[in-house]
Amino acid sequence: MEQFKEKRAKATEKRLLNCTTVDVNQLMPLKYKWAWEHYLNGCANHWMPTEVPMAKDIEIWKSTTTLSEAERLVIMRNLGFFSTAESLVANNVVLSIYKFVTNPECRQYLLRQAFEEAIHTHTFHYIVESLNLDEGEIFNMYNEINSIHDKDRFEMELTEQLMREDFSTDSLEGLQKFLENLIGFYIIMEGIFFYSGFAMILSLHRQNKMTGIGEQFQYILRDETTHLNFGIDLINGIKEENPGVWTPQFQNYIVDKIKQAVELEVAYAQDCLPKGILGLTAPMFREYTQYIADRRLERIGLKTEYNSRNPFPWMSETIDLGKEKNFFETRVNEYQSSSALSWN
Repeated sequence: MEQFKEKRAKATEKRLLNCTTVDVNQLMPLKYKWAWEHYLNGCANHWMPTEVPMAKDIEIWKSTTTLSEAERLVIMRNLGFFSTAESLVANNVVLSIYKFVTNPECRQYLLRQAFEEAIHTHTFHYIVESLNLDEGEIFNMYNEINSIHDKDRFEMELTEQLMREDFSTDSLEGLQKFLENLIGFYIIMEGIFFYSGFAMILSLHRQNKMTGIGEQFQYILRDETTHLNFGIDLINGIKEENPGVWTPQFQNYIVDKIKQAVELEVAYAQDCLPKGILGLTAPMFREYTQYIADRRLERIGLKTEYNSRNPFPWMSETIDLGKEKNFFETRVNEYQSSSALSWN
């Protein structure tokens, strides 16, 4: 009994970063229950891309009349961006974030997220293989399309700094750099860069075009929502445990980073939609990206910058950003065996 009490007392000494008083393998008793809940949500949403039939998509893709050239461009650009972006997120989780987060329940979730990133990369390989696309063209697009390259470069610079041998989170500068990385990947990459692509593909799905790809993007969106919410909780938790890190100067720096990311995403939307397609134009994505950015700023305690409206109200049932906190109040029936989404 005394030993158990001692372990419970030690649990209160757990910290998200730089914890030296508790063994990093001491999962129980839990202190950060939100991390464990995110882990359980991720497990409940397990899926594999090969469970989604692609026959109808293959038929549509082979047709010379069903898809316009503009719609094909949207699909190709999104496959090109996501095929690389998911691996960048996975690399950052495994090589950077996991190394410096010393809390075991958070590490448990990070392991789950890393596997989900592998599933997402598998998804794009499955789509490319199913449609008989040029694999080299898709997976090398980040080297050939400037707007994709610029977004990837923006993220890779954050990882590079954390991978230096002399990097640590023991100093104020190190803590701020680590927070910048978390914000760059969870808030910007998964919370801003990904959502424009979701909107484009789900717009086609809404028109009953490329429904196999659309369904897989819905599954990915569910995973990404959990990633985003975990990241926000982690960021806010680090801020709470290290109050000196969230200085006015650092806040301004983060706002500038997010504003820079908005412009990168707008440039990407212009590349994907040079002429627009039914219901989607590049100018609409400036509004949408700014709307999303404001929601992200609010979630980490910063003031909104744009006050833009959501130009896609038809998407509210699927990715209404106001529903992120209660996203999992509904659940998927027979998630692992059925290729169709069915909601309670």
